[in-house]
Amino acid sequence: MLGGSVDHGFWWTFHTYLLEGLGALDDGVRQTLVENTQNSANWDQILPGTRETLDRIRADYRIAVISNADGRIDQVLSRCGIADCFETITDSGIVGVEKPHAAIFAAALEAMQARADESLYVGDVYSVDFVGARNAGMDAVLLDVSGAYREQALPRVESLVDLETWLGQ
Repeated sequence: MLGGSVDHGFWWTFHTYLLEGLGALDDGVRQTLVENTQNSANWDQILPGTRETLDRIRADYRIAVISNADGRIDQVLSRCGIADCFETITDSGIVGVEKPHAAIFAAALEAMQARADESLYVGDVYSVDFVGARNAGMDAVLLDVSGAYREQALPRVESLVDLETWLGQ
């Protein structure tokens, strides 16, 4: 553990803006949303074909996970049947710092015995994953499942299959 408590401030801010945008800001609802987001047990849904795509990607690349989680993301990935696809799993609940903090990326790179300038990070939250990885010296690709960033000039894919194609180019 790098020390300190994990700051789940991103999700508090995210849900604040979401609820304000809906005109429904309520402290209790926000707290429940934040707690549910932080509970890794709620993250065990994966799309059909995920395992197969990860297997194809890892045939050519070393892959790992960096997650803002509660110390149990390895268990979630095991329940989903994909934990063994990754060389390492770095969980903020264990490391003690969350993305976008550079220290969590550094911890993952150390576990992989990899260099930031030779690594690519793929994440789905622009301000946390993409910006965090870039600030840590890594290249980054946004996994933009909703297509919200289609008009932006940044590396992005909309699925793991798109990532596989992007990597092959």
